[in-house]
Amino acid sequence: MHLNSFGVSGFRSLTAVADIPVRKPTILAGHNDGGKSALLDALAFLLGKHALVEDDRTYMSIDGDSESAPARCEESSVEGAFTLDAWEQDQFDLPEHVRLRRCCGEALIPRLEIWQPIPADERLRDLSQHLAPALKDLVKELGLSPSSPRKQDLERVLRRYGREHASSEGWVSAPSGLGKRMPRYLPFDGKAARPDDAVKTTLVDRFQNHMADPELKGRLTAIEDEVQDRLRIDAKSLCDHIQARCPDLQKVSVEPDVSFQQGFKAAPLRIARRAGEAVGLDRTGLGSNRRISLAVWEWNSELLAEEEDTAATAGACEGEAPEPPPVQTIVVYDEPDTHLDYTHQRRIMELIRTQSKIRNVSMLVATHSMNLIDGVDISDVVHLKLENHRTVVERLGAGLLGDAIDEHLGKIAAAVGLRNSVLLHERCFLAVEGETEQRAFPLLFRLCQGLSLQAAGIALWACFNNEGALHLARYLAKQGRTIMLVVDADSRNVRKGIFKAPKLTEFFGSDASRYVKFLGEPENNAPQQEKYNELEELFHDDVWARVANKIWARTDGIWQPDDFGALRGQGKFSEAVQEMLQMGSESGPGGKPEMMYELAMTLDDPDDVPEQLREVFKRLRELAS
Repeated sequence: MHLNSFGVSGFRSLTAVADIPVRKPTILAGHNDGGKSALLDALAFLLGKHALVEDDRTYMSIDGDSESAPARCEESSVEGAFTLDAWEQDQFDLPEHVRLRRCCGEALIPRLEIWQPIPADERLRDLSQHLAPALKDLVKELGLSPSSPRKQDLERVLRRYGREHASSEGWVSAPSGLGKRMPRYLPFDGKAARPDDAVKTTLVDRFQNHMADPELKGRLTAIEDEVQDRLRIDAKSLCDHIQARCPDLQKVSVEPDVSFQQGFKAAPLRIARRAGEAVGLDRTGLGSNRRISLAVWEWNSELLAEEEDTAATAGACEGEAPEPPPVQTIVVYDEPDTHLDYTHQRRIMELIRTQSKIRNVSMLVATHSMNLIDGVDISDVVHLKLENHRTVVERLGAGLLGDAIDEHLGKIAAAVGLRNSVLLHERCFLAVEGETEQRAFPLLFRLCQGLSLQAAGIALWACFNNEGALHLARYLAKQGRTIMLVVDADSRNVRKGIFKAPKLTEFFGSDASRYVKFLGEPENNAPQQEKYNELEELFHDDVWARVANKIWARTDGIWQPDDFGALRGQGKFSEAVQEMLQMGSESGPGGKPEMMYELAMTLDDPDDVPEQLREVFKRLRELAS
C-alpha cells in the first residue's frame, strides 16, 4: 500500500489541512509552532503509530469566555489517498485507488475506515464486529458462495454483496487485515538529539521485518489467531454479561487485537572512548549525540537499500502462494540538521538524496534549513504557518495555474534565479526587463535607500522577454505576494514583446497598471512631464558626462553634457550613447549591461538617480515593509 497524500482535520492546530503530498522527499517548512510536528504526528496516527490523546483534539474555538475552556472537536481524523498493489487488490477485493481514514471521537477509540458504497443492510457495514459463526450465518442467509470457510473469505463475499446492494457512498469499517498493510513509519527526531531513540527506531523496524519472515510468520500467525479467537469468545461472554447487568445499553462490543510483533522494548546504547569506560549517552555531549544519530540514520539507509535489492530478486517457489510485496516505507526526519555544522549538514543532504532514490521509500522532512528547502522542486515544499492560531498550508506550484504551468514553475523560477526559500519567504518581488536592469538596480537601490535589495526583503529577477516570467509573476500575485514589474516605456512597442497591453491584460486583467511600472512615462500622463523611452534616457546629460569623464576618458578631449543631449530624439538613446563611448574612448563599455553597471557603480549621490526611479525604489521599500 502506497500513501500518495493525506489531509488532517481536528488534530491540534490542524483544523482542516488537505493535500499534503508524500514524495521523494516532501519538505515541510515554516516558522516554529507552525504545525510541522503536529503534521508528522497526524501522519503517524493515520499509519497506526500514534495513540491519540485528549490534547491532540482541536479546540472548536479559541475565542469566547476566558472563564470556561472551549469545547474540543467532535472528531479528529486523518485521511489518506492510497494506491494498492495487485496483491492487495486481490486479497481485499478493492480497486487500485482507495481513500482510508483513521479517526477518533471523544472516547479516543481509533477506527480505520474506507470510503466506498454503504450497504443497505446495516449488518454488513462493520463486519469486524462479527465472529466467524455469525459471518457464516449471514452468508447462508444471503445465499452467497465464499471461496472457503476462512473468515477473510467470508468477509470478502459479504463486502462484495454489500457494495452491490448499496444506495450511497460513505465511510465504512476497513477490511480486516488491511491496516497491517499500512506503510512503515520510520521517524528520526533531530531536535531531541537522542541516538537511543534512533537506534530503537531502526532496530524495531528490523525486528518487525524478522517477525515477518515466512519461516516465522506462519507459526506466529497461527498462534495469534488461536489466542485472538479464544479472546473473542471471552469478550462476547463479557459483553453479554455487561449488557445483562446494564439493560439501558443498546450495544456492548469488544474487539481483542493480539500481536506478538510488539515485543521489542529497548536497546540502550552505551559508548566507550577508552576500554572499560562505557557510559550511557546521557553522560556524553550534544556533539557526540548528533554524530552518532547521523551514523545510525546512514546505517538505516543502507538497510533500506538492501531490502530493495532483496525484494527485487525474491519470488515464490513453485506451488506456493505468492508472498505479499513489501509495503511503502515513509522515512520522517524532524529537523535533522539542528545544531550540525555545515559539513554534517552536507552529509544530511546527501543522505536524504540517497534514501529518496530507493524505489519503495518516500520521505517527509521538517526543516528550517534553506539548503534542504532549495534542494527540491518547489511543488514538493509544503509551507506551514499559523493564522488565527490555526495552521494553514501554502504550496507553490500545486495545481493553481494548470498542470502545464505548474510542471514548469520550478524551472521558470530557477531560470530567473529565484530559489524556493526566496519564493516562500521574501516579502516583495521585483521583475525587471533584462540583464541591464538586473545588474544596475541593486546598486542604484542601495545608493537611494541605504541598504541592499536583499536586506529590504526584495527579490529581483530579470524577465528576458520570457513569457514564463509573466506566468511566475501572475502566480505570485495570486498567492498574495507583492510584486512589481519595472520595464522601459518603449517595451510596449517591441514586436512579439511580452509587455504589450493585450499580453499584460491577459495575465493581470484590468489590474495590470497595479503591477507594471513603465519607466519614462509621465506619472498619471501629466502633460508637463517630459516623456522618455528607456532607463538610460532618465539620467541627466550632466550625470552622463561626469561619469563618462571618470571611467571612459575621451581620446580627443572632455565629454560635455551637450554630447549626450545631441543624441536624444535621434533613435534609441542607449544604443547611441554606447556607440559614442566605444568610438570616442579606448576604455569604452563592452555592452549596454556593462555600461549601466559601471554608471551605477560610479554614482555616489542619490540625487543623481532619476526622480522617477527614486520613487519606484521608495514604493518598493513600502511594499516590502
